[in-house]
Formats: sequence, C-alpha cells, structure tokens
Amino acid sequence: MTDNQTVQAYTDAWTQSIEAISELVSPLPEGSWNRATECPGWSVRDIVSHVIAVESELLGDPRPIHSLPRDLRHVTTEYARYIELPVDKRRCHTALEMTSELEYTIIRRSRALRNARQTPTERVRRPGGPHRGEVPYHELLRLRAFDVWVHEQDLRRALGLPGDLDSPAALIARDVLLEALPTAVAHQAGAPAGTALVVDVTGRVEFLRTVRVDSAGRGSVDESISLAPDVQLTLDWETYVRLACGRGRPGPVAVEGDKELADRVLANFAVTP
Repeated sequence: MTDNQTVQAYTDAWTQSIEAISELVSPLPEGSWNRATECPGWSVRDIVSHVIAVESELLGDPRPIHSLPRDLRHVTTEYARYIELPVDKRRCHTALEMTSELEYTIIRRSRALRNARQTPTERVRRPGGPHRGEVPYHELLRLRAFDVWVHEQDLRRALGLPGDLDSPAALIARDVLLEALPTAVAHQAGAPAGTALVVDVTGRVEFLRTVRVDSAGRGSVDESISLAPDVQLTLDWETYVRLACGRGRPGPVAVEGDKELADRVLANFAVTP
C-alpha cells in the first residue's frame, strides 16, 4: 500500500472499533457502567472515559481541571496519573452524559481525520503528556486503532458480548504486539543468547512466529520455523491479547521445552503500559 492508503486503512480500522464501542455502550442501563473490567482499576465507564479523553486531547481540547485522589492503588506512575485524571473526572457522569459525549467526540474526531493536512510521515505529538514525544502521523493512527480495539475487547469481555476478534484493528493489534515481543523475551524475561522461542497462536487470528536472541542479547522476531526451539508456547488469539496487554488470568497456554524459561516469559509477557 502507499503511505496514503496506509493512513486510510488505519483510519478505517479506528472508525470501526470506536463505533463498535459506541454501539456496545449505548443501550447499557445505568448500573452496567460500573461493571469492573480486566483493565486494572477501571470500570466500563472508566474505559469509555479514557477513549473520550485521548481523542479529545488529539482534538486539542483543554485538560479538565480536577484534583486526582492520591489513594488510587492502580495509579503508580506519573504517566498513569496523567491518564487517570480525565477518567476520574467522569466517574460521576450518568450513562446519558457518557454516551452523548462519546458520540459527539466520534463525530468531531472523524471530521478532523477527514480534514487532516498532515502527511503520513510528518511527526506529530503523541497523547499522554509532553514526555511522550512525537511519532510519524501514520504511526499515531496505527496506535490509536490498536488502543481503541484493545479497549473494545475489554468492554466486550466485561459485558459478555464477544466479537471483532478478527476485525481490521485486530490485525493491527497483532502487529503492534508482535513488535514488542522480542523485548519481552530478551530483556524482561532475560532469555539467554542463542534462545529460540516459538509462539503458535490459534483462533480467529492465527500466526506462528519465532523469537531469536542473538549473541549480544538482542531479540528479533520472524516467520521462519525453528525445528528445535528452546520453548514453544501454544495459545489462542484472545489469550495472547490478554497476556500481552496484562489483562486478568487468561486461558491455558501449552508449553513445550524449557519450562523455567517459559514461566519467565509468561510472567513478563505484558507489553502495554
């Protein structure tokens, strides 16, 4: 695809996922908005608040004026505090206020994306505070499609409404998560030089990848098949996503090979902040 086609593909994937979120929460009764999700510390309302807040920041809206409590256990870093503030501000909002703001934000953001003048490679500021730096415009759109899809899945699991596991944004999520896997294996899990680890993922999104650690301790991932890997992990796609995003207690993972190394890898599998 050309750069412009890539931008459009990411935009379309984002649109599908954020509109799916709107469809999921629009009919919810007031009580369901407080239902806990697997996203640590967050309810259904909190996830929708987060989605609204990030898209509003990208629209240039001012940060809300609000004092964030200091006793929130899941808030452990300054970045987490930045993200939490607009979420906490909306914890008293009603279902109607939430759905109305979400719908209006989607309309505004969709219009802004249609009228955007940035080139695909132009560097733009990432949301989440000034310390987050800049990325190319196409990468910002890819990360927004990824983030919104992950939160769509958080909501679907909390509400018992599965779906969209193989949507366009799901394939973007696959690529984003796989890019971070070598670091999780080589650095977080401390896999030694020469390690080959195979991940065999089944389900709605299927793939087989090998992570290799070179003599300098650097990890890389490719599609080649390792005939005698040190570890092979076999799991379904939803379990992979939940593990990689640090969500709850996911389903079973079949392990072959070095169990101690496999346990370290699985303990350090989460790659999202």
